[in-house]
Amino acid sequence: MNSESVRRLLLSLTLACAAVLPIAQVAAQEVVTVPSVDLKRYVGKWYEIARFPNSFQKKCIANATAEYRARADGNIDVINRCKVEGGVLDQADGLVRVVEGKEGGNNAKLQVRFAPAWLSWFPLVWGDYWIIDLDPEYSVATVGTPSRDYLWILSRTPTLSTAQYEAAVNNATKQGFDTSKLVKTPQE
Repeated sequence: MNSESVRRLLLSLTLACAAVLPIAQVAAQEVVTVPSVDLKRYVGKWYEIARFPNSFQKKCIANATAEYRARADGNIDVINRCKVEGGVLDQADGLVRVVEGKEGGNNAKLQVRFAPAWLSWFPLVWGDYWIIDLDPEYSVATVGTPSRDYLWILSRTPTLSTAQYEAAVNNATKQGFDTSKLVKTPQE
């Protein structure tokens, strides 16, 4: 290899590293939640607009919703529904709890469990549910996990405007989520 070839190779590697570095820096940063969530306003029905594919929703083909109901003990019941093959409605009942203390305290970091109550002592049955974007009207929300393995865009209505959807996607992208994995959820 002559010196010109080496120079070009080094320049190419430098440019490639410079292009990747900002993405790596974003991914290294912690996922940031919204400053606070009024859970009384958050409860109710949400339509899934888009999500990262995941194992527990692989049978869902359309009409995915989540309905949250406040409980007297401060926790929240959640009922997830979706249409599966054959037009059947599938349902999963769960429990949502607020992460307290240093990690929580603003109601934006939640955990959800769909396993039976007798397994609630086992930490692995609880999944992170972090509200990373929420409009002031509580009509559009983006929920993710600190690992960035899961992401959902939710709306109070079955559809979102292009601008609203793009704003939610852009915010998630800025937080280091690979939004190219998002799959839109048909709402009939």
